[in-house]
Amino acid sequence: MRVNFECLYFLDNNDLCIIEIKKYVPDDAAAAHKFQWLLINKKNLAIKPLQFRSMDASGDLAERFFDLGYLKFDPRSGIFIEKFNSGQYSLCNKTCEEVPDEYLNAIAEFLNNKEVSLA
Repeated sequence: MRVNFECLYFLDNNDLCIIEIKKYVPDDAAAAHKFQWLLINKKNLAIKPLQFRSMDASGDLAERFFDLGYLKFDPRSGIFIEKFNSGQYSLCNKTCEEVPDEYLNAIAEFLNNKEVSLA
C-alpha cells in the first residue's frame, strides 16, 4: 500500500532538514498517525522520525518538543537542538513547494516501508 502525504512545514540547512507531514489516512485515525515530523540527513537521505511530545506557540514563534530534541521556529528561520548530542542547527523556514523531489521520494519510501513492517 502506498502512503500518500502532504508537507506542512519544511525547515532546511546544508546538512539536514526537518519536515512535518500529514498522511492521508482515515478521518478517525489518531493525530499521532496522521501527523509526523521527520529529520532527514541530506548526505545519505537517512530519515529519523521525531516522536512528538508537546508544542507551544505565541504570535509567530512556534516550539515543538520531541524525543530527540527541541525545535523553535518562526516564519523565516528556526533552530533545532539535539537532546543527546547537544548539537544545534540553524534552519531556514521554507515553503513546502521548495522540498526537493529526492526528499519527497525518500519520505514516501520510508513511510511505505514502515507501513509494510506494521502489516
